[in-house]
This record gives sequence, structure tokens and C-alpha cells, in this order.
Amino acid sequence: MSEPELLIPLDKYLAAGVHIGTQVKTKSMEPFIYRVRSDGLYVLDIRKTDERIRIGGRFLARFEPARIAVVSARQYGQRPVRKFSSIIHANTIAGRFIPGTFTNPSFDKYIEPDVIMLTDPRADSQALSEAAKARIPVVALCDTDNSTANIDLVIPSNNKGRRALSLIYWLLARQVLRERGEIPPDGQLPVSVEEFEAKVRRQ
Repeated sequence: MSEPELLIPLDKYLAAGVHIGTQVKTKSMEPFIYRVRSDGLYVLDIRKTDERIRIGGRFLARFEPARIAVVSARQYGQRPVRKFSSIIHANTIAGRFIPGTFTNPSFDKYIEPDVIMLTDPRADSQALSEAAKARIPVVALCDTDNSTANIDLVIPSNNKGRRALSLIYWLLARQVLRERGEIPPDGQLPVSVEEFEAKVRRQ
């Protein structure tokens, strides 16, 4: 049986550094690790990342767009998250997550999402713990050093790199639209992956 074709050519995943993990691996991320490099960096299995992007797209497409909340405290995740949300019509929480957003109905920015997408479970730990309390399912980009506790769907990925985050969110947006039938099964997004990328401030 031949392996399914990847969503994009392997070299594009590699060029964006999607597979580059950290020098730490958690037990829960072991199944997604392909190998360890000589410099001690753990490398993620791109095929598993690709497969989880497909599953994630299918899963998110089942929800009302307005009931999806996409979170990123990480600076390099904020532009990809905003772009992703604007394309799939979800809610964005970029920057600092205010405690009570999912758990305090008297807070003026309180929302009740049906599903949450996190950029990094560690940086977005407040959102993760509130989702667990409110029993909201969580999809998260997880690096080799992340714990997967309270995460319902793990998408293994470098969740710190600028180019990796823009590519993952671009692919995920495309996949959600394909699953919803808003673009054909092999259709493309009207925006390029570069438009998802966080801009680096010049000194």
C-alpha cells in the first residue's frame, strides 16, 4: 500500500522548519518524534503532522465558525492566528489572554466557544486550563517539549518558529475550507502563505 501524498511537497515543510523540535521531549510527544539530531534537537515526523492537519481541518469544519476561538500569546503566532481566523471566520484571541474569558460570564469579553485552537499549550496555559474547566474541546500545536494533558487533538509542529507557524495555519485554513466545501477538495486559498507570516521588526 502506497503512502498518501502530503498536502504540500515535503521540501516546503522542511524549508519552513515545521519538523524542528526542541532539545526536550515529553513522554506524551514521543509518538510524534522521528529522530534526534546529533546536536540534541528532536525532529518531528512530518507525515504525522500532515495527517493531523487533515484531521484538524475535518474536526474544526464541523463547528459553527463563530463558535471557534483561536488563541496565541506567542508573538510569532499572532499574525497567523488573525489571518487564519479571518479566513475561516473564527474568533481571535491574540496577545495576552485575560483570565475569565471562558469561565467568568460577568466579564465583558467573556465568550463561550464550542472548540478552541491553541498555538502553544505552554504559552497559552491560561486558555487551556479554562477550556478544561469549561469542558471545551482543544486542538493544539504541540512541540516536542509540550505536555498534551487536556488536549483533545494534537497537531505536532514547531510552534515557536515564524515560518513554521505561518505554514501550519495556512494549511489548516485551506483544509477547513476544503472540508466545508467552500473551496474544491484540491482548491487553493486566495491568500499566500507569506500573508500569514509575522513581520520581523528591523532594528
